[in-house]
Amino acid sequence: MWRKLLDQFLTGMMVRDRLTVHFADGSRHSYGPDTGEEATVRLHDDAILRAICLNPSLGTGEGYMDARITFPDAGLERTLKILARNRDAGRLPAWYEATNKARFHIRQFVQKNTPNRARANVAHHYDISDDLYARFLDTDMQYSCGYFSDPDMTLEEAQAAKKAHIGAKLLIEPGIHVLDIGCGWGGMALTLARDFGARVTGITLSQNQLATAQRRAREAGLEDRVHFRLEDYRHTRGKFDRIVSVGMLEHVGVPNYGTYFDRLSELLHEDGIALIHTIGRSAPPMSHDPWIHKYIFPGGYVPSLSELATPMERANLWQSDIEIWRLHYARTLRHWRSRFNVQRTEIEAQYDARFIRMFEYYFTACIVAFEEQMQAVYHFQLAHKRDAVPLTRGYLYPDAGKPIERLRPVAAARGKRAGGKKHAFTDPVEAAE
Repeated sequence: MWRKLLDQFLTGMMVRDRLTVHFADGSRHSYGPDTGEEATVRLHDDAILRAICLNPSLGTGEGYMDARITFPDAGLERTLKILARNRDAGRLPAWYEATNKARFHIRQFVQKNTPNRARANVAHHYDISDDLYARFLDTDMQYSCGYFSDPDMTLEEAQAAKKAHIGAKLLIEPGIHVLDIGCGWGGMALTLARDFGARVTGITLSQNQLATAQRRAREAGLEDRVHFRLEDYRHTRGKFDRIVSVGMLEHVGVPNYGTYFDRLSELLHEDGIALIHTIGRSAPPMSHDPWIHKYIFPGGYVPSLSELATPMERANLWQSDIEIWRLHYARTLRHWRSRFNVQRTEIEAQYDARFIRMFEYYFTACIVAFEEQMQAVYHFQLAHKRDAVPLTRGYLYPDAGKPIERLRPVAAARGKRAGGKKHAFTDPVEAAE
């Protein structure tokens, strides 16, 4: 039965490339045309057939983790790319489409992410061990997409460029108060305090990250300007001049988007600016990936732009700028995977071979998503006022040339509050009038 279902699945799916499957009984079968690329999948026991047919993503991922599925010819990455490309182009059986639709519709329950569940979800991934993440992240422990303004950048350079780019978009002046939602190990908050002169409140749901961030603030002598606390964004109170959130929206969940953007609106000062950095889909919404949900980010989800537009609009926030980073995350992931593999032996000694294969599959599947599918990184710059930021992006690239000089912002003071001056930006021609 399961062999027949797999035949049906692969026959309809493989329309561009050729896939040869070696079964546990020694037989083999090829699917797809002779044109395109070729890959081989070896199934090492019959039971894995049932797992793949019931849930192809989860069954394939678990099969690789358990070494019950191997990819002897093209390797993991090339094979996953071939499978992804053909899955998007092929015709999948009705039973698979029905299962996928059902998974899509239960997102409201799977991603409910109440404060208690959100904390448990965060602990699942981020509280494994700081030492593990230090082995493959950059020295500042940035666990999000780097900004490769030069393709030859090192990981450290790309992460520094990311923070500088975000700092520029936030138009930070010395003394203003920034809220960092999902502050991680504190790198962004410390950078905004040290390099931009901001006061920063960072919130996280990870005990490990909180302890590390607090230690880093003490060691940097920034305890008077940076404060970290264990807190859910739904419980934060006060008003902030700036809000930054990097790589956290992916953990909010579809049912909570309205609450998330409403809270941003409530917490952001009238003249304030927010910058939300998130993975997103440049395509219609889809169901969550069951393997990623079970093993990497429970409760996580990559939203489509269409799913975020309505809650942003209802929160009465101007989308003063939306920037899309294509392939930057794929580059970042390749750096992480390379560093992870360099220390593979040491990590395996601390954990086990299955854990190693889990992370290898995680990195590789994500690379495939960014290089083969409609996945990118979005920057949403949000504000209550349409003139809170300059009217062009010239302020982000001051060395781009003289023609943009006249469009650079003119600061108009709008009074003072505790923490520094507030400014709005107007067209210099209008200001002169």
